Amino acid sequence: MRLFKDTLARKTMFVLAFIPGLIVLLMLFGLFLKARPILADKPFFSLLFSSAWAPSRGEFGLFPFIMGTLWVTFVALIMAVPVSLLAAIYLSEYAPRFIREFTKPVIDLLAGLPSVIYGVWGVLLIVPFVSQLLAPLFGAQSSGYSILAGGLVLAIMIFPTIISVCLEVFFSIPYEMRETSLSLGATKWETVRHVVLKKGRQGIIAAVVLGLSRAFGETMAVLMVVGNIPRVPKSVFDGGYPLPALIANNYGEMMSVPLYDSALMLAAGVLLLVILFFNILARFVLIRVERSAE
Repeated sequence: MRLFKDTLARKTMFVLAFIPGLIVLLMLFGLFLKARPILADKPFFSLLFSSAWAPSRGEFGLFPFIMGTLWVTFVALIMAVPVSLLAAIYLSEYAPRFIREFTKPVIDLLAGLPSVIYGVWGVLLIVPFVSQLLAPLFGAQSSGYSILAGGLVLAIMIFPTIISVCLEVFFSIPYEMRETSLSLGATKWETVRHVVLKKGRQGIIAAVVLGLSRAFGETMAVLMVVGNIPRVPKSVFDGGYPLPALIANNYGEMMSVPLYDSALMLAAGVLLLVILFFNILARFVLIRVERSAE
């Protein structure tokens, strides 16, 4: 009976561990099953790399939306990662206790705000800031509804995720390692750079991956400030149209247009594949970091 219970528990845990991966596969299968009509009508790579989006004429090029997603996401990461990492270093290594205790609830509050609040705030403040100050500063013209506005709003949205994970990683590093470094004559910053960051780099990569995943899938806030222009952006001051915004704006409307529903399902499948690709890529980087640390 004990062996039977052990076997049953092992197989049950295997099934439960397998379910998340199975759900992802089922989602991909369902999306591409719904996308079959357009894939039967047009080649996949033709849809993927075409810039023409005119549903009334049967043109469903996804390239502008893929590029819009990548532009907004990477602009957000470029701004969010250094700020979040430095903020986490300050809070864990330099800040007095009362500042840490005050800041943690604020970070949790930012993480819990609905995305539409960020979107409204972006329309009221970020869009005018980009159009009236940043764009003229760089000799460009912009309505403010742009890749840069979307990236700024998105960067602020992923601050709490990256900061919280980095803080947990830094707090998990034994304090004795810091004391040993300081006792050998290292400065505070040298200890942070050679001990804290080196020991916590796996967790930092995990934090960035979580922020990347959040950024890729964000819809409402980005939709409100990015401009929703279906063309490939040439600069951060141009408008864009990320894949999540495309799906949110159009699903359920104009379904009388042939292949429109199928094209949106294909867009959702492509978005899921892009997120999976970057998560798998980050996992490989994490494995290499772990091996080099060994």
